[in-house]
Amino acid sequence: QVQLVESGGGLVQAGDSLRLSCAASGLPLSPYPMGWFRQAPGKEREFVGGIHHTGLTSYADSVKGRFTISRDNAKKTVYLQMNNLKPEDTAVYFCAAGKSYGPLLKNGAGYTNWGQGTQVTVSS
Repeated sequence: QVQLVESGGGLVQAGDSLRLSCAASGLPLSPYPMGWFRQAPGKEREFVGGIHHTGLTSYADSVKGRFTISRDNAKKTVYLQMNNLKPEDTAVYFCAAGKSYGPLLKNGAGYTNWGQGTQVTVSS
Protein backbone atom coordinates (compact mmCIF):
# COMPACT_ATOMS: atom_id res chain seq x y z
CA GLN A 1 0.00 0.00 0.00
CA VAL A 2 1.30 3.42 -0.88
CA GLN A 3 1.43 6.19 1.73
CA LEU A 4 1.12 9.80 0.64
CA VAL A 5 2.23 13.07 2.23
CA GLU A 6 1.42 16.48 0.76
CA SER A 7 3.46 19.61 1.35
CA GLY A 8 3.89 23.09 -0.04
CA GLY A 9 0.67 24.75 1.00
CA GLY A 10 0.53 28.21 2.48
CA LEU A 11 -0.95 31.69 2.43
CA VAL A 12 -0.47 33.66 -0.76
CA GLN A 13 -2.00 36.61 -2.53
CA ALA A 14 -4.16 36.47 -5.61
CA GLY A 15 -2.00 36.10 -8.70
CA ASP A 16 0.78 34.31 -6.86
CA SER A 17 2.02 30.78 -7.49
CA LEU A 18 2.51 27.72 -5.32
CA ARG A 19 3.82 24.25 -5.98
CA LEU A 20 2.40 21.39 -3.98
CA SER A 21 4.24 18.12 -3.65
CA CYS A 22 2.90 14.67 -2.90
CA ALA A 23 5.57 12.28 -1.71
CA ALA A 24 4.86 8.57 -1.82
CA SER A 25 6.36 5.80 0.22
CA GLY A 26 5.77 2.11 0.68
CA LEU A 27 5.56 1.13 -2.96
CA PRO A 28 6.83 2.45 -6.30
CA LEU A 29 4.75 5.34 -7.55
CA SER A 30 5.00 4.56 -11.24
CA PRO A 31 1.99 2.21 -11.66
CA TYR A 32 -0.51 4.52 -10.00
CA PRO A 33 -2.76 7.13 -11.50
CA MET A 34 -2.53 10.11 -9.16
CA GLY A 35 -5.23 12.62 -8.51
CA TRP A 36 -5.34 16.01 -6.83
CA PHE A 37 -8.54 17.02 -5.08
CA ARG A 38 -9.53 19.95 -2.96
CA GLN A 39 -12.17 20.74 -0.40
CA ALA A 40 -13.19 24.21 0.68
CA PRO A 41 -15.11 24.85 3.90
CA GLY A 42 -18.74 23.94 3.52
CA LYS A 43 -18.20 22.49 0.06
CA GLU A 44 -17.84 19.03 -1.33
CA ARG A 45 -14.50 17.63 -2.33
CA GLU A 46 -13.77 18.28 -5.98
CA PHE A 47 -11.39 16.93 -8.57
CA VAL A 48 -8.63 19.37 -9.48
CA GLY A 49 -6.66 17.24 -11.88
CA GLY A 50 -4.69 14.08 -12.22
CA ILE A 51 -1.94 12.27 -14.02
CA HIS A 52 -2.13 8.77 -15.40
CA HIS A 53 0.74 6.35 -15.00
CA THR A 54 1.44 6.98 -18.70
CA GLY A 55 1.85 10.69 -18.03
CA LEU A 56 -1.47 11.74 -19.53
CA THR A 57 -3.07 14.57 -17.56
CA SER A 58 -6.59 15.80 -16.99
CA TYR A 59 -7.80 19.00 -15.33
CA ALA A 60 -10.97 20.52 -14.02
CA ASP A 61 -12.21 23.39 -16.16
CA SER A 62 -11.79 25.78 -13.25
CA VAL A 63 -8.01 25.29 -13.17
CA LYS A 64 -7.23 24.49 -16.79
CA GLY A 65 -4.48 26.74 -18.08
CA ARG A 66 -3.40 27.74 -14.55
CA PHE A 67 -2.49 24.44 -12.89
CA THR A 68 -0.05 21.81 -14.11
CA ILE A 69 0.46 18.32 -12.74
CA SER A 70 3.66 16.37 -13.20
CA ARG A 71 5.28 13.33 -11.72
CA ASP A 72 8.81 12.18 -11.01
CA ASN A 73 8.60 8.45 -10.51
CA ALA A 74 12.26 8.20 -9.53
CA LYS A 75 11.61 10.61 -6.65
CA LYS A 76 8.20 9.04 -6.02
CA THR A 77 6.66 12.49 -6.06
CA VAL A 78 3.76 14.13 -7.84
CA TYR A 79 3.58 17.90 -8.20
CA LEU A 80 0.77 20.39 -8.58
CA GLN A 81 2.04 23.69 -9.94
CA MET A 82 -0.55 26.38 -9.33
CA ASN A 83 -0.18 29.72 -11.09
CA ASN A 84 -2.34 32.83 -11.07
CA LEU A 85 -4.06 31.70 -7.90
CA LYS A 86 -7.48 33.08 -7.10
CA PRO A 87 -9.32 33.40 -3.78
CA GLU A 88 -11.70 30.67 -4.93
CA ASP A 89 -8.75 28.27 -5.02
CA THR A 90 -8.64 28.41 -1.23
CA ALA A 91 -9.08 24.87 0.08
CA VAL A 92 -7.36 21.89 1.59
CA TYR A 93 -5.61 20.05 -1.20
CA PHE A 94 -5.26 16.30 -1.19
CA CYS A 95 -3.39 13.89 -3.39
CA ALA A 96 -4.65 10.39 -3.91
CA ALA A 97 -3.48 7.20 -5.57
CA GLY A 98 -5.78 5.21 -7.77
CA LYS A 99 -5.72 1.57 -8.69
CA SER A 100 -2.41 0.24 -9.93
CA TYR A 101 -2.36 0.52 -13.75
CA GLY A 102 -5.96 1.64 -13.55
CA PRO A 103 -7.68 4.57 -15.25
CA LEU A 104 -7.41 8.19 -14.21
CA LEU A 105 -10.73 8.97 -12.55
CA LYS A 106 -12.39 12.21 -11.57
CA ASN A 107 -14.45 10.57 -8.86
CA GLY A 108 -12.69 10.40 -5.51
CA ALA A 109 -14.36 7.08 -4.79
CA GLY A 110 -11.99 5.53 -7.29
CA TYR A 111 -8.94 6.34 -5.20
CA THR A 112 -7.70 4.02 -2.52
CA ASN A 113 -4.98 5.97 -0.74
CA TRP A 114 -5.08 9.58 0.35
CA GLY A 115 -2.70 12.04 1.91
CA GLN A 116 -3.57 14.14 4.93
CA GLY A 117 -3.99 17.33 2.93
CA THR A 118 -2.27 20.70 2.83
CA GLN A 119 -4.00 24.06 3.26
CA VAL A 120 -3.86 26.64 0.50
CA THR A 121 -5.22 30.07 1.28
CA VAL A 122 -5.37 32.79 -1.34
CA SER A 123 -6.12 36.31 -0.18
CA SER A 124 -7.61 38.94 -2.45
